[in-house]
Amino acid sequence: MQFKFAFVSAVLATLAVATPAPRGEPASSCSTGPVQCCDSTQTANSASATALLGLLGIVLQDLNVLVGLTCSPITVIGASGSSCSAQAVCCEDNSHGGLISIGCVPVTL
Repeated sequence: MQFKFAFVSAVLATLAVATPAPRGEPASSCSTGPVQCCDSTQTANSASATALLGLLGIVLQDLNVLVGLTCSPITVIGASGSSCSAQAVCCEDNSHGGLISIGCVPVTL
């Protein structure tokens, strides 16, 4: 398990390339859980997302869905300490330990 996590981390470090995405929905419209701050967002059919999904055994029906890589929750929107220097997103599925979030929509903080 530790090797798998180390390998996944290496995949993210070497393959994940931050791709700027247009800012979209207001953060207050996120109803699926806390807004996430992800190092990058990509479609599920990108090389790095496909590799990570495969390693985690996740099968998606729609490979055009936006996924967030290396995400952490932003818990208090609007507070002085809440910021995201990468991509703020609202995602449908945040249950993969921050490695990948699925079904994301860019949000404005």
